[in-house]
Amino acid sequence: MPNIKRPAKLEHLEDLIQFVSDYAEEQGLTGKRLFQVQLALEEALVNIINYAYPEETGEVEVRCDNDAEGSLVLTILDSGIPFDISKLPAPDVTSSVEDREIGGLGVFFMHKMADKIRYRRDGEQNILTITLRP
Repeated sequence: MPNIKRPAKLEHLEDLIQFVSDYAEEQGLTGKRLFQVQLALEEALVNIINYAYPEETGEVEVRCDNDAEGSLVLTILDSGIPFDISKLPAPDVTSSVEDREIGGLGVFFMHKMADKIRYRRDGEQNILTITLRP
């Protein structure tokens, strides 16, 4: 299973996304679906980079795979503070922009783009799995 590991810093975001994009294209994803993969991944990585390691810089690893149905499965691992995105309340998208609370839209869009998102904590490690059908 192809993987990439980098320090959880914004300067490595492009490398991480390009690695996954290359894999996704090899699997036949193009156009809108490839863009959705990139956007979902970027949101997950930016959250890790900005919030997982408040005291020091840690690492983030991204693994690419396919499941039995041919879906792209991205597994994102970090050893930062626990953060279960499935526990976030859905943002209020019916209110005007001025009346909405800040935050939460990125995770909301991740859920809209992905077919399945699963979070688990294994020891000291956050494991976020994003599944996207072709």
